[in-house]
Amino acid sequence: METKRTCVESMEQIIGEEMSILDKGFIRVIDYMGDDSAIVQAARISYGKGTKSVSSDKSLIRYLLRHEHTSVFEMCEIKLHIKAPIFVARQWLRHRTANVNEYSARYSEMERDFYCPSIDNITGQDMSNRQARGSDLDIPIRENAQQQINRVNSESFETYTNLIEDGVAREISRGILPTNLYTQFYWKIDLNNLLRFIKLRTSSYAQFEIREYALKIKEILSLWVPFTYDAFNNYNHCSLSKEGLKVVQELANGKQITKDDTNMSKNEWNTLMRNIKRTDLIIN
Repeated sequence: METKRTCVESMEQIIGEEMSILDKGFIRVIDYMGDDSAIVQAARISYGKGTKSVSSDKSLIRYLLRHEHTSVFEMCEIKLHIKAPIFVARQWLRHRTANVNEYSARYSEMERDFYCPSIDNITGQDMSNRQARGSDLDIPIRENAQQQINRVNSESFETYTNLIEDGVAREISRGILPTNLYTQFYWKIDLNNLLRFIKLRTSSYAQFEIREYALKIKEILSLWVPFTYDAFNNYNHCSLSKEGLKVVQELANGKQITKDDTNMSKNEWNTLMRNIKRTDLIIN
């Protein structure tokens, strides 16, 4: 049957395909609605294509994103099937502007799928950022950490299985499982809020594991709405405070300026210097 709905050929080709993330996770595109032309059509409140050329579509989308006319981006939606560690899902679901349905450990037994970070991704605690990875660890410490993680995974799941076999309710038995156990959920979100998710979770400050998922979703974005993807990449690299803008202007005019000339924190100053490629002014 011929469809009247908007179809994006590159998206049709990947619907249902599992895209691997981390060691056992994945993302699958289940469905989508709209494309770049839907954004243009909504912006012009008209029927049909609503524009005279592809170039004007692209220019309009850039204008809309640049001036933060965000409601028209809500005309597009996407539904994804996600398999991720529970601790990633808990970060993920803090983005509350979405529709979610998650696998229930009250109704069903959990599968023996645990996330274990690779040796390269086991590091020490950052000394300045209380919620981030930091310094490198010696290889023996990393290997020992991996062994301990795998041991706890095995012991916890064995206990969980024993409780289930003894007739203990699933909703009680699940309580002893660690948050690196994989869960699955369906996630439906509009394009405007998806862009916010991608911006936050692809940041270098985001946790590695959720960033891997966000980067894959960004790839999907490039297939789904390429004009929006290009505009998003162009206008969403960084934001400037009033004081940050003044610093950039001073440097552009060839003037000397240091952090002590501002009210910026060390972290804010260093972030700005990295964004404008002035690593010579970063404070250690």
